[in-house]
Amino acid sequence: MRLSVVPKALIFPFILVTTLFALWGFANDITNPMVAAFKNILLISNFESSLVQFAFYGGYCFMAIPAAIFIQKFNYKKGILVGLALYSAGCLLFIPAGDAMAFWAFLIAYFVMTCGLAFLETTSNPYILSMGPEATATRRLNLAQAFNPIGSLTGMLVAKELILSRLNQATEAERIAMADTNPGGLADIQQADLDIVSGPYLMLGAVVFAFFLIFAISKLPRTAARDVAQRSSTGAIAKRLLKNKLYTRSVIAQAFYVGVQIMVWTFIIQYAENELYMSKATAQGYNMVAMGMFVSSRFVCTFLLKYFKPSSLLTWLAAGGIIFTAGTIFIHGIVGLYCLVAISACMSLMFPTIYGIALKGLGDDAKLASAGLILAIGGGCLMPPLQGLLIDKAVWIDTLSSVRVSFALPLICFIVIALFGRWVGTLRASS
Repeated sequence: MRLSVVPKALIFPFILVTTLFALWGFANDITNPMVAAFKNILLISNFESSLVQFAFYGGYCFMAIPAAIFIQKFNYKKGILVGLALYSAGCLLFIPAGDAMAFWAFLIAYFVMTCGLAFLETTSNPYILSMGPEATATRRLNLAQAFNPIGSLTGMLVAKELILSRLNQATEAERIAMADTNPGGLADIQQADLDIVSGPYLMLGAVVFAFFLIFAISKLPRTAARDVAQRSSTGAIAKRLLKNKLYTRSVIAQAFYVGVQIMVWTFIIQYAENELYMSKATAQGYNMVAMGMFVSSRFVCTFLLKYFKPSSLLTWLAAGGIIFTAGTIFIHGIVGLYCLVAISACMSLMFPTIYGIALKGLGDDAKLASAGLILAIGGGCLMPPLQGLLIDKAVWIDTLSSVRVSFALPLICFIVIALFGRWVGTLRASS
């Protein structure tokens, strides 16, 4: 008898939960270009503007474990409702943030948003796995995850067409001059620009609230969200996981992966602006090409998994990332930008591959362990500000600009991932 990926009785709940994968993909990729936007609007440093990512991914880091404990105590539906409520509230906080013209207020809004996204990701992944036979669980999750890049590309398009291309085109130097000669005019430009930034987030908040209402009235299957709590205490599971070298090193590798992903997609704009003098909107087009390569490469790499072990493929992808990142640093001009875009092809399968390596053989412990892997998204909150600081402070080395020097940090991340993949391969071979 052939098992269905999604049983007929669960098709509607599956579709409903799958929409959440697109919703958090949209939030991730409408936000990445805002680092460059806030820098120009508010005349702040690269380090300060990259605090957008610190606040955004800090919400994941802060809320992943509480979200896992919540769904153990209650159920998946309530976890989703809490996530959507926080997500929508964070978007609506852009109203007072824009009125106050206060960067710290925008950071709070981003943090609240991603506390909600942490709930959604921690809840939706195991919920999708539970919606049908265990034998088809991985295929079911891959199907749901396929909608994440759709949300990401939509977010990138909205950022390009509805935000970056509509911002006042005054350069940073011109704005600095206005601060001395016409501060009132500069304030008017800043307010108008912040209104443009806030608009799509307010619409997103309304859409997310509509989904909150749909989920609230929908009948969703009650699956075994409490199995872990019934069979073993959270503390006992955590102790087992901390003693598991494969799991703990996987979490570390995942943190480095998320960090490099966010750095590459955040600073494409700065690279194109500083090295090739492109506008932000044009540079965002290269970000969209990078996402297209990311999606295409995922299908190619999924096919290659038929012939290569996950750890081996991970190692080779990391090696490719090292080569292209080196090209980004040492090759000047458009070829360097092409290398930066090509990095995305090497990143495509890293997150799910590390995720699978970490959870293999964990049994019931995998539910809490998955929260640790979501917590590892915190790598995205620490590394972009460090790269921003490098851009601000790095000394030019011969002909290398500070922007190009800053990509030494992504290079280090890929080296760590390559070493992890090699270690896993050695571990598997000796067992």
